[in-house]
Amino acid sequence: MADEESHQGVRPGPGAGGGRPGDVAREALRAARREALRAEAAQPRRERRAAARPGPAAPRTPSAPREESRAAKAKAVQDIRHYLATAFRMPAWEDTPEEPEQPASTPSTPAPTEPAPAPERGHGPAGPAPAAPHVPATMATPHRDGELRRTFPAFAPRAAGAEDAPFAGTWWGNAWVEALERGALDAGRLARGRGYADQGHVDAITVTPGLLLAYVRGSRPRPYRVQMRVRTLEDEDWERFLDAAADRPGHIAALLDKELPHSLADCGVPLLPGPGDLAPRCSCPDSGHPCKHAAALCYQTARLLDADPFVLLLLRGRGERELLDALSRRSAARAARAARERQPRTLPGIRATEALAERERPPLPPPLPVPPHPEQPPVYPSAPGGPDPFALDQLATDAAARAHALLGTGRDPVGGLTLWQDAVRLAAARPGSGLTAATRTLYATLADATGRTPAELARAVAAWRQGGPAGLDVLEEPWDPPAGRFDRARPLLLAADLPAFRPWRNRLTHPRGHVQLRLGRDGLWYAYESEPGQDDWWPRGTPDLDPVGALTGLGIPEDCR
Repeated sequence: MADEESHQGVRPGPGAGGGRPGDVAREALRAARREALRAEAAQPRRERRAAARPGPAAPRTPSAPREESRAAKAKAVQDIRHYLATAFRMPAWEDTPEEPEQPASTPSTPAPTEPAPAPERGHGPAGPAPAAPHVPATMATPHRDGELRRTFPAFAPRAAGAEDAPFAGTWWGNAWVEALERGALDAGRLARGRGYADQGHVDAITVTPGLLLAYVRGSRPRPYRVQMRVRTLEDEDWERFLDAAADRPGHIAALLDKELPHSLADCGVPLLPGPGDLAPRCSCPDSGHPCKHAAALCYQTARLLDADPFVLLLLRGRGERELLDALSRRSAARAARAARERQPRTLPGIRATEALAERERPPLPPPLPVPPHPEQPPVYPSAPGGPDPFALDQLATDAAARAHALLGTGRDPVGGLTLWQDAVRLAAARPGSGLTAATRTLYATLADATGRTPAELARAVAAWRQGGPAGLDVLEEPWDPPAGRFDRARPLLLAADLPAFRPWRNRLTHPRGHVQLRLGRDGLWYAYESEPGQDDWWPRGTPDLDPVGALTGLGIPEDCR
């Protein structure tokens, strides 16, 4: 491959045979000499004597064979000069037309090049030089690619101002660059190599197991042949890698998405190189480690790894198709083995007399102690279009608390609640105060599920926080209390220098219409407040057996007494 690729960019001139440039030149000179001898032998003997006689020669008309021999001789000499001048010249990259990219794994046929036009008839060696022949812009041979050989086209130069940006965009590409920079002996050569890579001096890159190959343009017209060797993995390393990848389906999905998970790279197999694992070799006379041409190849390889981590696996010894086939077989074998393990096994039979025979049973083990408190549920991630993770966390926390109470007491404390009561309980359990954005979303969801409005739910939450289910009943269900406690409440209020409250069923309302007491079925008084002149009552304070005590925390102004 070295000989073929090293002469890929040199094309012999017209009329010359293949081989080395020196042999082609000598063969062209011999052909010109033979042509001149044949032309001289074809001249008449009399004309040769006249040409040899001293004195002015008589004017004569040259014969047709002589003109043709002169033209052929001039053409051969001109072709030799042009070939020797352009044999080792690489074409300018900006003058080369762009060719459509082809998949690296599909063999491609190089486009045919047009022969150089012949010089115009009648011009000698001093005439205008013919147009330079078309030379391919790359010295790579992608038509030889296969499973274990991939050729990637050259990268375009990076945009201006991107010199300070990281050369790689993925963590594994940056790990490759770090291995290069930590193993380098000269930071100056690294900087020049990075500049070569930024300017697009690296030709197409060929990747084979354990080897990177590319031609890099330096200060001379002829590019340098650069190799970078990496140790391939042993068979037992590949077995560990395949086992780690097949253990988790996410690893295979990540590889198909051209990503390399951290857990897969840390499975005990040295996929990424470390400092000193990269062995460069270049045809330039520089003995640095690495030289700037090898550093440029390594920097461009980091961009290859960004786009396709299978390039790294190919460098380590296995092709993409072989790895995917092996992973498919292992995944299918694991799935079949798991299916067999899930199948119920046939239980051994026993005689009915043995099963029904009376025998002493061992005592049951004592139950496990109840945990001191319910554990916290796991954190639920948010997903676009999915449920609210905060609401899921609240539901899971509530379920854990109910399970803990059921395990310790043998009963569910909220098992007998209606749908509306349970919705109010869930909303009241939301920590904090005030209607934040998350609280409004929760209230809207629960109110829609129960056929109520968020305002009704908020009022019910205040009643639940005041007295639980009994407080919610006081809010929503007026009732007629028996004589006794309700009748004694009005004299107690008058004795506390409060005006006479207006009674209605189980409610006593201040004459100014801003304070109200409601008697619950549990015998407690619940205080409510409203704006004067409006029937908008909200629970306030703490329930109390004494009606005056229930009003203590409300702060009734003196002018309202």
